[in-house]
Amino acid sequence: MLQISDDNRKWWLLTAMAGGLGLVLFDETVVGVALPVIRAELGMSEIASHWVVNSYLLVFAGLVAIGGRLGDVFGLRPLFLSGTALFGLSSTAAGFAPTTELLIFARAVQGVGAAILFPLCLTIITTIFPQEQQGKALGINGTIGTVFLALGPAVGGLFADFISWRWIFWVNPFLTVAMVVVVVKAWGNVEERKDPRPLDIPGLVLLCAGLGLVVFALMQAPDYGWGRSITIIPLVAGIILSVAFVVFELRHRAPLIDLELFSNSTFAASNTIVFLAQFMKVCLFVFGALYFQSELGMSPFVAGLAILPTVAPQPLLAAPTGVIIDRIGSRVPALAGVIFAFIAVAWFAAVMPMQNYWLILPAFLLWAVAMPLLFIGPLKANMNAVTPEHQGQAGGIAMSAQMLGGTIGMAVASAIFSTTKSYQAIFAAVALLTLAVLIYAWFGMKRDAARPNEVI
Repeated sequence: MLQISDDNRKWWLLTAMAGGLGLVLFDETVVGVALPVIRAELGMSEIASHWVVNSYLLVFAGLVAIGGRLGDVFGLRPLFLSGTALFGLSSTAAGFAPTTELLIFARAVQGVGAAILFPLCLTIITTIFPQEQQGKALGINGTIGTVFLALGPAVGGLFADFISWRWIFWVNPFLTVAMVVVVVKAWGNVEERKDPRPLDIPGLVLLCAGLGLVVFALMQAPDYGWGRSITIIPLVAGIILSVAFVVFELRHRAPLIDLELFSNSTFAASNTIVFLAQFMKVCLFVFGALYFQSELGMSPFVAGLAILPTVAPQPLLAAPTGVIIDRIGSRVPALAGVIFAFIAVAWFAAVMPMQNYWLILPAFLLWAVAMPLLFIGPLKANMNAVTPEHQGQAGGIAMSAQMLGGTIGMAVASAIFSTTKSYQAIFAAVALLTLAVLIYAWFGMKRDAARPNEVI
């Protein structure tokens, strides 16, 4: 029986929010290591197995920009409960999926739930906690989330090897039920802050359609053929719709994504780094895990353990990284993160042909150090680059940039691998992208200064 009082109510709600964040991050990392087992049991093609990951990421990326705003229409509590229930039910359906098509569809529905939960967790925490406690609450939330993230590869491998890959999805409903119970009992009288702006539905449609068509074309091109109309038409249509989205957003009074904020070079550079970080993470957790199994002959569980050094230190590194950034500013740590990431991914790509895990391990440890720097520094710079009234929009853009990095990273890596059959080619391309982002961020990201319209 929950012992809930007015004094501890917000802390109970924090456990539910941390559970929501944890579920979203867990499902980013848990599936990749089990793909060979899922593919073998369901008899799916290589590209179809990649859609098991990217159907989730694509829907997540397309809808996350509006997910938090829906709370203004339906209320935070009903929307959070609905998103949690949807995530749990779709996870159950994914576990029972008898065919490739149903599994991919269930994963897409999971992406809808994740797009609701991800922004709402942050919104609810900043709503229920006073300003002087928000840093502590967000720190606890982030630490728990990174623990789930770190557990993903090992848990995925454990289920795939010793029980059933279906338990990768069946484990989620137990947590979603607990989250629903806690929120229902602990909610109380939460004062919600409403955003009166109308929802940008046309912008959402243009974003989802453009992104979806481009990702579809990139992922299916190796199967259909790069020069065939079935590839070219969706790709061109997606690009046209994406340009239309940019034009529409620049003219809209209440845009889904306020693109004018990108005129600030620090804001643009920090979001580019966040995009890169998620791009790299997806490539590692999916194609790194596949490399270990197909080239080094590891089982799913051992492959999950092999990836663990990239994420296991992150719950311990997050807090010290935040302290360092508070002391010396965001620019130097963020650029250091990109440099470390470039060295790590280039190192990984270079030693891949040697097929020796112990040569790879130092790159993974350096990657683990880079990851908190790639997220925490740029996110702080992102928020400090805008006026206080634009911070909500800035946070939403950072979430969108992160998830776009995931779905585009998966599409590009899938296209490279399906065309070349080379894991090394994937990570060589990631290294080149990282170098390009480093050059851009070096000149674009300025030292920390007072927030616009703020007096030091």
